Amino acid sequence: MKLGSLKEGGRDGTLIVVSRDLTHAARATAIAPTLQAALDDWHNAAPRLNALYDEVNAGTAQGRFALDLNALAAPLPRAYEFVDGSAYLPHVERVRKARGAEVPESFYIDPLMYQATSAGFLGPRDPVVVPSEDYGIDLEAEVLVVTDDVPMAVTPAQAAEHIQLVGLVNDVSLRGLIPGELAKGFGFLQSKPRSALSPVLVTPDELGEAWQDTKLHLPMRTWINGQWFGQAECGVDMQFNFAQLVAHAAKTRPLTAGTLVGSGTIANHDTSLGASCLAEQRTVETLREGKPATPFLKYEDTVRIEITDAAGHSIFGAIEQVIAPLKA
Repeated sequence: MKLGSLKEGGRDGTLIVVSRDLTHAARATAIAPTLQAALDDWHNAAPRLNALYDEVNAGTAQGRFALDLNALAAPLPRAYEFVDGSAYLPHVERVRKARGAEVPESFYIDPLMYQATSAGFLGPRDPVVVPSEDYGIDLEAEVLVVTDDVPMAVTPAQAAEHIQLVGLVNDVSLRGLIPGELAKGFGFLQSKPRSALSPVLVTPDELGEAWQDTKLHLPMRTWINGQWFGQAECGVDMQFNFAQLVAHAAKTRPLTAGTLVGSGTIANHDTSLGASCLAEQRTVETLREGKPATPFLKYEDTVRIEITDAAGHSIFGAIEQVIAPLKA
C-alpha cells in the first residue's frame, strides 16, 4: 500500500491512503488520524489500511478524491528519530581519494551513521529555504525505510521484520559548513537543515521483485533545473543493506515506531550513471580534471528526485523543490 499525509489537521497532518497510480486517495482517519498513530499500532492498523487501499484502487472507497500532490505534507511531517547512514562506499572512497586519504578498513564492516534532523520534514513540493547561497547548498538523493518498534540488539535478520515502509528523501546538505563542524569532532548540526520526503511511503510488498535482501533494486533518477543529473543504481554497490543499518542503529538502544533510517547518497563505481549529490559530481571532476566544474545550488534552482518501476510509473511520487532565500 501507499500512504501519505495531507497538510491539514495539525502539525502531524492527516493520514491518507493513496492509489497505486498516485492519482486518488482517501482519508484514513477512521483507522488512524496520522501516520505516526498508525505506526504506533501497526499490527492492528496495517490490515485495515490495506483493505482501504484495495478500495481506493478499485474506486469504491468512501470519500475517495482526486489527489493534488501540492496538498501533501511529508508522509511523516515530524518523526521521533531519523538516523542516516552512508552505505554506498564508492562515494566515501572517491571523496577520500580526492584529498589523498585512505578508507579505513573498519568502514567495510561497520556502517557510518549519524543522528539527523527529525523534528520536521519538508513536504515533497516545499521549497528548500537557506539563509545564504554561500553555505554550499547540495541535494542528496537517498532511499529510506521506516520501522515499527525495534528491540535493542536485534540481529539483521530480526531487524528486517521491523521494516514497514520505504520512501525517498532529499537529505539537504550545506557543504560549506560541514568541514568546520566535523573539525570540532562532534558531528553535524548547522550543516544539516530539514530534509524532504517523497509524496508517499510504500510497504515493501508494493515494490515486488525490486525489493530483495532489504535493498531497492531500481535507479535513483535526479534532475537539476530540468537537466538530467544521474540515475545511480540503488541496489548496486550498497555495502550494507537496510536490515544491517537498522540493526546497527539498534545495537545499544531500542528504536521507536516511526524511526527513519536513511541509506546515504546513492553512488556507484560506474560514474557514467551520474551522481545523486553535487559533492559527488564535484569530486569526480576533481579526480578527473584537477578541480570541480559543477557549482552548488543557487536560489531559484530546482531539484527533482524520483524512482520509477520497470514500466516507467512513479512509485513514491517525485520530490520537486526550488531553492529559496530566507525572507525577513
